[in-house]
Amino acid sequence: MKIFAFTGSALVVLAVTMSTADAGKISGKVTFKGKPRPAKKIKMVADPACEAVHTTPAKDEKMIVGTGTGEIHPLANVFVYVKSGAPQKDYPVPSEPVVLDQEGCKYVPHVFGMMAGQKLEIRNSDKTTHNVHSLPKKSKEFNNGQTVGAPALIKTFDNEEIMVKIKCDMHPWMTCYAGVMSHPFYAVTGKDGTFNLDGLDDGEYEVEAWHELVKIKTAKVSIADGSGSVNFEFTKPKKK
Repeated sequence: MKIFAFTGSALVVLAVTMSTADAGKISGKVTFKGKPRPAKKIKMVADPACEAVHTTPAKDEKMIVGTGTGEIHPLANVFVYVKSGAPQKDYPVPSEPVVLDQEGCKYVPHVFGMMAGQKLEIRNSDKTTHNVHSLPKKSKEFNNGQTVGAPALIKTFDNEEIMVKIKCDMHPWMTCYAGVMSHPFYAVTGKDGTFNLDGLDDGEYEVEAWHELVKIKTAKVSIADGSGSVNFEFTKPKKK
């Protein structure tokens, strides 16, 4: 069954399926229609330690797509989450930290999710000094240098926010984004563009997909008999 819904000026097609095989799940795929923005080369000559680790020129991760069909490409690094409809309660914060590494003078991963109050373990695997600078609007900002071989930085964000930008003040090409949630119903797409939001009850939900360049799309989706699905299609990335 398909449901058509308008989100702003965009028309979103929702494919809602019902099954007992995948209980408590919203699944889907994010795609980009058209000609993807090519990855741009990153000039790292300002720091020889950064340049030395790349046998071929490093490229940015602003738009990563997988193998598609025709002009339809699976889109990676999309943060997908339940915007509304999740039960209003205190969800347990995972005891395991989310790991953010600095490797090859790039943040790994480029986009990630975590819960408010969860520990963020920031490592420096490079042979150069970095400066980790978060730019939240709803939590306390941090700005810390991290030298070669220094212990990991342990940070937290106290409040939900979509999205928190993190950058390196010493290497301006280094940026990443954190989706900070008050619940565990979120995912980040890989190069196949797929996602799963597990652990949800039957009901009505609003699901949102965020991408660094092509920004945001929102859709309504129903879960019945433990299953529902929604697909997002983006077009025309902004030039950056």
